[in-house]
Amino acid sequence: MEWLTETKIPVGKTAKNVFDWLKDNAEWFFDGVDATLETMIDAILWVLQTPHPFIVIALFVGITWYLQRSWKTCVFVLLGFLFILNQGYWEETTESLTLVMSACVVCMAIGVPIGIAAAHRPRLYSALRPVLDLMQTLPTFVYLIPAVVFFGIGMVPGLIATVIFVVPAPIRLTHLGISSTPTPLLEAAQAFGATPRQTLWKAELPYALPQIMAGLTQTIMLSLSMVVIAALVGADGLGVPVVRALNSVNPALGFESGFVIVVLAIMLDRVLRVSEK
Repeated sequence: MEWLTETKIPVGKTAKNVFDWLKDNAEWFFDGVDATLETMIDAILWVLQTPHPFIVIALFVGITWYLQRSWKTCVFVLLGFLFILNQGYWEETTESLTLVMSACVVCMAIGVPIGIAAAHRPRLYSALRPVLDLMQTLPTFVYLIPAVVFFGIGMVPGLIATVIFVVPAPIRLTHLGISSTPTPLLEAAQAFGATPRQTLWKAELPYALPQIMAGLTQTIMLSLSMVVIAALVGADGLGVPVVRALNSVNPALGFESGFVIVVLAIMLDRVLRVSEK
């Protein structure tokens, strides 16, 4: 076995060389991405933290009523936010919501177009499939290393690591929705003289909308699962008290903050569930 281990394939060394080259030659690109994402994060955080908490809660309840038309769901969302206020986690919750919303914007902006292109080009999806598998199976802590190297400490590297882990979900579900459009529906659109763009907007996207919204829901849930990991690179939010509880072996603080994350996840799921019908 010694002959097999004498010559080691330089996987780690090659990766380090690539990161060093990118850091030296593409610093302008990473600075631009950092500034753009930081501006988006600050804007969402300002919207959630500047008004009184009751105003933000009323806004979420109104959105819930618009989407669900169910007073029970509205009461559940109201009680959930009041519970978060009671536990003293409002600021951390708004920070986690900022991370989740930012991840949704970036992931859906990237995932939906790629999913549409992959559905129309089977070879492209065949090439993307191993990359998507790698993105979802590679330990998420590995993403944090290049994120910190390129973007430093803060919300942006946490957002980058979240996007890398989450973006395969909207790509796969968008591809599934578009590629499963019934052939008779496509033939009918073509028979009426629809162009490829009109077929996409009038036939394929409406049919795939439930799958695309399922991708959005998955994006939100997976983003919430990353709040603790993002806290390790300086991202604010509900992951910070969880990490603090782990470091101090404080079960009360850990269960308290963890339960708040669960309540937030359930509320967001109930708010968006109507879009999947």
